[in-house]
Amino acid sequence: MTETNAYGQPVGHRVADWRGALYPAPEPMTGRRVRVEPLDVERHADALHAAFLAPSDTPGEGREERWTYLGGRPFDNVAQYRDWLAGRAASRDPSFYAIVETASGQALGLAAYLRIEPDHGVIEVGHLHFSPRLKRTPAATEAMALMMRRAFALGYRRYEWKCDALNAPSRRAAERLGFRFEGVFRQHRVVAGRNRDTAWFSILDSEWPAQEHAFTRWLSPDNFDDRGRQRLALTTLTAQLSRDTRASGQPPASAL
Repeated sequence: MTETNAYGQPVGHRVADWRGALYPAPEPMTGRRVRVEPLDVERHADALHAAFLAPSDTPGEGREERWTYLGGRPFDNVAQYRDWLAGRAASRDPSFYAIVETASGQALGLAAYLRIEPDHGVIEVGHLHFSPRLKRTPAATEAMALMMRRAFALGYRRYEWKCDALNAPSRRAAERLGFRFEGVFRQHRVVAGRNRDTAWFSILDSEWPAQEHAFTRWLSPDNFDDRGRQRLALTTLTAQLSRDTRASGQPPASAL
């Protein structure tokens, strides 16, 4: 949406009463299946180290392959891992969280808020590292929904996801979660001596209410059978939201 200034030039629409967003406080986010809590080395390091070393049933996802798009595995043993994790726990931006399974109390993954810009209302989710036990589970989706909900509740207008443009699983995950693909920044970074083109995705605050309904519907216990298999795919819900947005030029007012 554009407006015209006193000189007849097109300018962006005015953001009424904009005072900026709030910086995320180090507080837990609690769902039915997981708790996303500030990273703590003493509470989380041993469980995370063990979870990340667990074998995967998915072909091509060995222990080393999991680090290809994360800059390379920075540790060889639990002591090195604790040191590496301590640096993440001490960081304010990125601000790291452990994803803790409610049933077991075990930390099974990492996530972070980063490039946090309260003045502009922009925040990114990243540094995602899900163990084999967490990947492709409702718990992983719930963790992403909790972080998204917190960001928009704090007043952010734009929630970003970026990944290596060659990282097809990450790109699929972003679209499944309702992010809109915006394009590729060519030669954006040099990572481990290699070129990285970066794919950009986002969700806007105006799109969040419909997306939140989609998450709520998909995460409902009624959406899973006795064996834990989904009845309705999240991609079905988010694809419908995307079609509605393209058709109208505006985000849908509510979900399905």
